[in-house]
Amino acid sequence: MQLTPEILLHISQLLNVSIKSLMATIELLDEGGTVPFIARYRKEATGNLDEVQIRAIEENLAYFRALVDRKATVLASIEEQGKLTPELKARIEATLDLSELEDLYLPYKPKRRTKATIAKEKGLEPLGLYLWNQEATGVPLSDFAAMFIDAEKGVATVDEALEGARHIVAELISEQADYRKTLRQMMLDEGVITSRRVTDAPDPEEKFKMYYDYREPAKSIPSHRMLAIRRGENENVLYFLIELEAERPLAYLKSQVIRTPGDWVPHLQLSVDDCWKRLLNNSIQTDIRMELKQRSDAEAIRVFRDNLQNLLLAPPAGELTVLALDPGIRTGCKLAVIDETGKILEHSVIYPHEPKNDVIGASRILKNLIEKHKVKAIAIGNGTASRETDSFVKDFFQRENLSGIFTVMVNESGASIYSASDIARQEFPDLDLTVRGAISIGRRLQDPLAELVKIDPKSIGVGQYQHDVDQRQLQQSLETVIESCVNRVGVDLNTASWALLRYVAGINERTAIKIVEFRNQHGAFQSRVQLMAVPGVGPKTFEQAAGFLRIRHGENPLDITAVHPESYPLVEQIAQSLGKSIPELIAEPGLLEKVNKTGLQAGTFTLNDILEELKKPGRDPRDKFVAPSFRDDVRAISDLSSGMQLEGVVTNVTKFGAFVDIGVHQDGLVHISELSNRYIQDPSEAVKVGQIVKVQVLSADPKAKRIALSMKALMGPAPQRPNAPRPPAAKPAPNMNDKLAALQSKWKSR
Repeated sequence: MQLTPEILLHISQLLNVSIKSLMATIELLDEGGTVPFIARYRKEATGNLDEVQIRAIEENLAYFRALVDRKATVLASIEEQGKLTPELKARIEATLDLSELEDLYLPYKPKRRTKATIAKEKGLEPLGLYLWNQEATGVPLSDFAAMFIDAEKGVATVDEALEGARHIVAELISEQADYRKTLRQMMLDEGVITSRRVTDAPDPEEKFKMYYDYREPAKSIPSHRMLAIRRGENENVLYFLIELEAERPLAYLKSQVIRTPGDWVPHLQLSVDDCWKRLLNNSIQTDIRMELKQRSDAEAIRVFRDNLQNLLLAPPAGELTVLALDPGIRTGCKLAVIDETGKILEHSVIYPHEPKNDVIGASRILKNLIEKHKVKAIAIGNGTASRETDSFVKDFFQRENLSGIFTVMVNESGASIYSASDIARQEFPDLDLTVRGAISIGRRLQDPLAELVKIDPKSIGVGQYQHDVDQRQLQQSLETVIESCVNRVGVDLNTASWALLRYVAGINERTAIKIVEFRNQHGAFQSRVQLMAVPGVGPKTFEQAAGFLRIRHGENPLDITAVHPESYPLVEQIAQSLGKSIPELIAEPGLLEKVNKTGLQAGTFTLNDILEELKKPGRDPRDKFVAPSFRDDVRAISDLSSGMQLEGVVTNVTKFGAFVDIGVHQDGLVHISELSNRYIQDPSEAVKVGQIVKVQVLSADPKAKRIALSMKALMGPAPQRPNAPRPPAAKPAPNMNDKLAALQSKWKSR
């Protein structure tokens, strides 16, 4: 469906992009271009729009095309009824909002039987229109109403006739698009969310205690509180309303409806009262509830997206042999040794903890595996018995005087989900679930992105109320995050699983499986061009995907870079201009400073990207890997004391703070007020998932399993601007334990 020039101009202004860039991007998207490809390799056409801008164009394109389709349906329906006036048609065609379009269509929608339709069946529509139009006829209203008395139709008196007319007027008021728009905004701006506990509703853990008698303005209620209230309502613990003083909407409606004095005024006032109480209040409440839901969903999904992106782009330890331990007590610790490519070499089980306490046997197996496979790193899952296992491994290192091997605690969230998944069964059909879990832990250390893409992101544990938001919207949003991360980093064509390949631009799940099957049958790919031999990979798929695929030690040295094959001739031209071969050019990046850009047939953006890539061919954009370090003397909440300083890893960032793993099997909460010595509106301004941070313990409650932490306490006072006015005296700080209890109660309901 073609968009009108007015809509295109609106999108251009809304997103602050030029019409030229907008039209070029739409054309590329319509031709089947993927967002990563367009953002990376079509910068000249789009004017260097980034992924965020292109995705915004894609989303707005879908919205406004749906709007145009809906307009066509609405116009056809009203025209079929013979009620389409030039004014109404112009207004429908001019609207840029789906809600406004539905408001305009409301009077013409097929209706269920209402009080107004019953009144019309009794022949009272002319009387209702008389009240609505307020045009004097010289006849008293009571006399005019008497003309509609008809016992056969059920109108026995003047009062009954006027009552039916008022019902017609009430419905007319409720169907006015302008009134609805104004009242909707009024309720959003001035309404108050009021939640109450349902009488005798069970809430054994008091997850919703904070909301038993709660009020907050609708316009400012944060996403996490709105979602918590909605969850309480869904679990029949709470109910909530959007309260708005009736005088405000009634005064507005009467000012709009009553235009001239006359004997109809009292009846119009009654119609307005009836309309608000019976029709508009409930309808507008429903609209605002939906708007608040959508707003809260969008914010919660944004938080989830940001956390997931930071987790997926966590620094990889790289290609090294890893011994992974999935800790356990009664069932033992599962071991899996994987080589540099993630291939399983050997697996075993040790029992260094209660009840067997077989430290000698466990040490013997561990030593044998390390020496046999030349292990360089040990990855320990952070679940049950993780600190005990970490302590056992460190004691073992000390006894054996081992060096050159490092130990890392790895977040194992979702590993059990993976181990029972179809992907895991395909990869390791003959292995037990527990061994698959250990393999996943080891691979997460080597390359978090390559392993985490195999798991439903909702199982990774970095979301906030993820089960309460629109699941289709959440899934689509998370898929775009994964796609963006995968293509930003690039994928090794010869080692990637089909689960990773399916996120490469232009490649779907079926094609990814075909690529792996081809690789298994014919051996490693020697060049990107060879991808065209895979069944199902045509010119379009190759165009979209090739630049994001990497081949190490291939026939063409450019295949390890992000340079697209379509630009290989340009690189050859650059090499020739310097009198060098392409391998020499890559080996001596300093030569690139001598390139004469004016003599090359390429756009500025494309050329600059190519030169930057040739300076560091195949570079990984992720940060350098650094292993966090937990204190050996802190293994449980009972080991914590106020004022203790620790190192930890941020595991989740929410709207009210950040959760930090400090190695005691229970994440501590750094409330937003304790994240920084400067004012921040959002915790993401201070921390991100996977970040290693220094924290101070404020309080620790082993019984309630609550830990309050502070980063601000280790930062010192915030810097003062010169000659800045002295801040007012600080108010007494709220009790941190009370605050923590309320927040972590909410968090339990994730």
